[in-house]
Amino acid sequence: MKCPVRGLYAITQAENKSLAAILNEVEAVLKGGAVMLQYRNKSPVNHFVIAKHVHTLCQRYHVPLIINDDMHLAQALGAEGVHLGQHDGDLHDARALLGAQAIIGITCYQSLDLAQLAQQQGANYVAFGRFFPSRSKPLAGHAPLSLLTEAKQHINIPIVAIGGILPSNAGDLLAAGADLLAVIDGLFASNPEAAVSAYQALFS
Repeated sequence: MKCPVRGLYAITQAENKSLAAILNEVEAVLKGGAVMLQYRNKSPVNHFVIAKHVHTLCQRYHVPLIINDDMHLAQALGAEGVHLGQHDGDLHDARALLGAQAIIGITCYQSLDLAQLAQQQGANYVAFGRFFPSRSKPLAGHAPLSLLTEAKQHINIPIVAIGGILPSNAGDLLAAGADLLAVIDGLFASNPEAAVSAYQALFS
């Protein structure tokens, strides 16, 4: 599968939830129109088993599954790609391990320089954030909307915005230059089925 160029990028909020609950939430956002899904789970659990079920759902809806941080788990699952932070492994290593067709995304925080480097090294998308207060990354630095506008002039691969994104503030990110909106709490903290509809309306 190719990396989507626009749309909702759902990131699982799997901590302290049963497998059934995780899968119900994931299916709700896939059915609602999310174009890419990232398996992120900071609990010390058997990630392979959970992620395998998540991948099966993603395949059913023809949505790429991206594994957070762990290129080896991505390889073991046959997932469509991996998302790497600046300290989660080398992009070249991930490409060698996962192959030319894999979707590899890179966290670039508030740095256009990091994004340009990632693009030069063959990343499929770059992610900037956080843009708004976030429960998932409360200590992360603040990224200004102007970063998206500037990045749009220099980056030719999809630009992902992350961090505290709600339907009420997401429009500003899209207007500034974001292509994909990466959302965790805004989707999974309450009612994923209702939430995904609100985000999808922004892309209509």
